[in-house]
Amino acid sequence: MTVPSAPAADQLGPVHFIGIGGAGMSGIARILLDRGIPVSGSDAKDSRELAALAARGATVFVGHRAEQLGPAATVVISSAIRDSNVELVEARVRGLRVLHRAQALAAVMTGRRVVAVAGTHGKTTTTSMLTVALQHCGADPSFAIGGELNESGANAHDGSGELFVAEADESDESFLYLSPFAAVVTNVDADHLDHYRTPEAYAAVFTRFADRLDPDGFLVTCTDDPGARRLAELVRAGGRRVVTYGEGADAQLRVERAAPGPTGSRFELFDGTAPLGAVQLRVHGHHYVLDAAAAITAGLRLGFPFVGLAEGIARFSGTRRRMEDKGGAAGVRVIDSYAHHPTEVAADLRAAREIAGEGRLVVAFQPHLFSRTRIFADQLGQALGLADDVVVMDVYAAREDPEPGVTGALVARAVPLPTGQVHFEPSWTAVAPYLAQRARPGDLVLTLGAGDITMVGPEVVELLRQRADWGDS
Repeated sequence: MTVPSAPAADQLGPVHFIGIGGAGMSGIARILLDRGIPVSGSDAKDSRELAALAARGATVFVGHRAEQLGPAATVVISSAIRDSNVELVEARVRGLRVLHRAQALAAVMTGRRVVAVAGTHGKTTTTSMLTVALQHCGADPSFAIGGELNESGANAHDGSGELFVAEADESDESFLYLSPFAAVVTNVDADHLDHYRTPEAYAAVFTRFADRLDPDGFLVTCTDDPGARRLAELVRAGGRRVVTYGEGADAQLRVERAAPGPTGSRFELFDGTAPLGAVQLRVHGHHYVLDAAAAITAGLRLGFPFVGLAEGIARFSGTRRRMEDKGGAAGVRVIDSYAHHPTEVAADLRAAREIAGEGRLVVAFQPHLFSRTRIFADQLGQALGLADDVVVMDVYAAREDPEPGVTGALVARAVPLPTGQVHFEPSWTAVAPYLAQRARPGDLVLTLGAGDITMVGPEVVELLRQRADWGDS
């Protein structure tokens, strides 16, 4: 893809977002509103994001109609918006400037020192951890994250400092619009093959992303991940500065003695042979240990002190939809997570085991995209085998059209559990009752997926409460 330069935000005029309720789109809209730029936008359905943006001064619409563009001079779209969208058609008829979401992000970054966090997995959490850590050190960075910080409830902020921390989306190559001073690549694990077609093409785009680094900047990568290690070797050979972290002996920032605990994980960090100190996390899961190490590594190389960064990380309580506690009842705890790739599903299930202790894991999984389901059905099923009881929902289509024969049943058939412990449920409304019926006191119910499965958890909690009330009567 060609990478045109983005105009500065103050040159955009009134901005209209098609799909303004999305995590990335709403964040950019928030920053523009904070800068006094008129914002409007539409989305297919109402949401709390639309309400929040309206409260901040945006003009928002539910549904898409050509006349909703109003006085817009710039229209922002994501890859999920089809060419046939009536608002996009109208924008092109009127000759308005049309920007991809990543171009709009680049526009609001103009004049800031950008730290972009990329990778197949962990970029939302790593971006969030780095933001919270920098804030604790007294910085006020701007940030744009694909999830909401639990601390502030926000996914974006227009800070007063020079730094801009952003999650960088590789799914459609759009992170190539960014020109960061520094970048973090957590891992490179084949995904989005509907766009890239081959794992090799997917890996290659990260090299192109690294080529966009400021010559005086640096790249942070994980030595434990083969794809990130190969990227580091290529970038270092090209003369760029690379800083590595991980548990491997050759990591520059080395994680040692990582261990789970009752309230989260703990590890010690070394810079070469020099011990920096211990880091305590409030979140469960070994993958979060590496995310924290990535955030601290970036913070250190930006010039911030270890003690302040570690204290900030220790206060980080998570982001929405990343192992988010939804409550519980009748002795059952319910957690929701965004995992939709086999590696993520397996990591979250291992983290859930730490939380559940002796209890069982009752899991609902909603496959995301027909193409991903077709490509990864077997691996997703194998990952779900780490649970005790699994219900697989039908595919959340998102931006794709259905594919004949591709349903959640492909994943369910690949789960290596006894027949009575695996169920394919094509009816969305039947999933919450199924989970509530299967769960027993001491169990943990985990809902997984990038789609609307996030709404299932609260329903399960309510059904469990009703069950507890009936039991008390």
